[in-house]
Amino acid sequence: MVAFGKKLKDSQIQEWQGYYINYKLMKKKVRQYAHQIELEAHNRRYVLKDFARMLDNQIEKVVLFLLEQQGRIASRLSHLGEEHDVLFQQPNELKVSELQESYRAVGRDLLRLLFFVEMNAIGLRKILKKFDKRFGYRFTDYYVKTRANHPYSQLQQVFKHVGIGAVVGAISRNLAELQDHHGSYISIYDQPSLPVQDPVVDSIKAAVERLTNSTNFLQFLGKHALIMQEELATPPDATVDSGYHFMSLLLNLANTFLYMVNTYIIVPTADDYSLSLGAAATVCGVVIGSMAVAQVFSSIYFSAWSNKTYLRPLVFSSIVLLVGNTLYALAYDLDSISVLLVGRLFCGLGSARAVNRRYISDCVPLKMRMQASAGFVSASALGMACGPALACLLQTNFKIYRITFNSVTLPGWVMAFAWLFYLLWLSISFKEPYREVKEDVVPSGVNSGRIEHDAVETGIVQPLLLSSEEKQQDDDGEEDCDEASKEIQKPVTSIVAAYRLLTPSVKVQLFIYFMLKYAMEILLAESSVVTTYYFIWSTSRVAIFLACLGLTVLPVNIIVGSYISNMFEERQVLLASEIVVCLGILLSFHILTPYSEPQYICSALMTFVAAEVLEGVNLSLLSRVMSSRLSRGTYNGGLLSTEAGTLARVIADGTITLAGNLGLSSLLNITLLPSLFICISSIVATCFTYNSLF
Repeated sequence: MVAFGKKLKDSQIQEWQGYYINYKLMKKKVRQYAHQIELEAHNRRYVLKDFARMLDNQIEKVVLFLLEQQGRIASRLSHLGEEHDVLFQQPNELKVSELQESYRAVGRDLLRLLFFVEMNAIGLRKILKKFDKRFGYRFTDYYVKTRANHPYSQLQQVFKHVGIGAVVGAISRNLAELQDHHGSYISIYDQPSLPVQDPVVDSIKAAVERLTNSTNFLQFLGKHALIMQEELATPPDATVDSGYHFMSLLLNLANTFLYMVNTYIIVPTADDYSLSLGAAATVCGVVIGSMAVAQVFSSIYFSAWSNKTYLRPLVFSSIVLLVGNTLYALAYDLDSISVLLVGRLFCGLGSARAVNRRYISDCVPLKMRMQASAGFVSASALGMACGPALACLLQTNFKIYRITFNSVTLPGWVMAFAWLFYLLWLSISFKEPYREVKEDVVPSGVNSGRIEHDAVETGIVQPLLLSSEEKQQDDDGEEDCDEASKEIQKPVTSIVAAYRLLTPSVKVQLFIYFMLKYAMEILLAESSVVTTYYFIWSTSRVAIFLACLGLTVLPVNIIVGSYISNMFEERQVLLASEIVVCLGILLSFHILTPYSEPQYICSALMTFVAAEVLEGVNLSLLSRVMSSRLSRGTYNGGLLSTEAGTLARVIADGTITLAGNLGLSSLLNITLLPSLFICISSIVATCFTYNSLF
């Protein structure tokens, strides 16, 4: 295992070595500043000014070299354009092929330049994070705010690679025309939906998207899975496909889908079930939330178990869920609210989402990991919609051997049979992947830059996701000595150790995740009680309403992932989504009499859709600002976000039950007040850390 400084040195393009940022020097200066402050040789103001000046010089060096190389590439393209004009008048097959290869050669040089910019951008982000952590300053916030928004910003050149888009366009347009030199010469600008079929162009687009954090619908969905993104591009491992088995992946996605169905299938009928057992309707909050309570603990042991095996935790999960749903269904005939709650606790103890996410991270090939991550999110969204929809279809009442099958027990029986079928399918089809100790192989020496260059030259698209075993370098604690380097690369072994790695930006993002899950749980869990009290909705109507909310997830993500996230920065979308969630909560309050259905439906739709948009952007930013030490081991970033969301659901469901003691007339407003307070707090926290999300 090697630290980032060594990776940066080994991956440098040899002839450009003098133009990279001097990461080692800047790291040394950070240590010197710490020593000087301890001796009171310099004050805080001097340190900030001196470090900012050094960063300015390093960025200026990179930018001037970048502009110089852009000029050379532009000059070569200009000469090739003249040759293209001549060839247009006098077509020649041989010269067309030669000209195509010349354009590809320019494209390959552009790839090298993009890789150069990417390495420097990563180094700058890391040294800024290191400085903030070492001194407890908000230097990143100050530096980005003053540099990125300046009209003569050089930082924008590094992070936004201004001007490279025009070069990419020139290469793409000319290659497209040369590919169809016998045809009509229709420009790519006339048919933007038709991509240029050339491996070099594909590699350039992939590199540009990596550098700009551009996205599409598939990538946007994949970010919801919070599988940590790769920061340092490395040649792919040829043996990465050895543990992949499509049917096993499908079984993990099916587990995700069934669990989400299991979570939401009882929501429309939970209040009726509580009433039938002699409890108050608002006890539905405890019934729904008990599953989340157990999930707080199950996430940890499933995450630890997945370090050793995938099959056994999935089998255990299926058995526990089978038992839990059976108890849930039998509680009606046993007339016991305790059995009902124990059944839901068992269901929570069977939550294997940590295993599903870990399997995708560790066992799916790099080239397919984004699709698998998107599948994970899509399965969750589909399960969320199918749960209430299925409850709507189970409106019947009959008995078989003194066992009652009605609208409140059938969800339990249906899910019990579903998990039994899944258990049989799992036993027959799942293949335990082969586990081996992976080594982080980094190309070194003179040829290291060439290796990376060859990787992108052959059209290999580097993925945005990295498995927990492959990402073995620390964001926040690199030391020069080998012993310290080995120590910081170890995965964290406790929640407390993981918490110590959280920067203010990460804490704010986790708080935002807590907020959106709290707001969504309040909306969904109390929907049956609220709509029955105010509008006298039937169970079927509540189920249809919840199913329609769930069905908005994928269309909204298509719009955000394909369009909005390409037009605005993620931090802008984040803040805007928080504000819309806040407006949705405000509109939900019962202030005017009477409380109307349009008001409730519109406010609920606004809150839910904005929260869904917020979740994708939030997890994307979280994966970017979180320490890479949290990408592996039991206490990883995915577990932390899951625990934050689950804790939010537990508190929200508890709030509903407690507020119900004050009467149904005040339930809505009382439960919305904490949501509003938490949402406003998250907006304020986002504003304080806004510039650190650059």
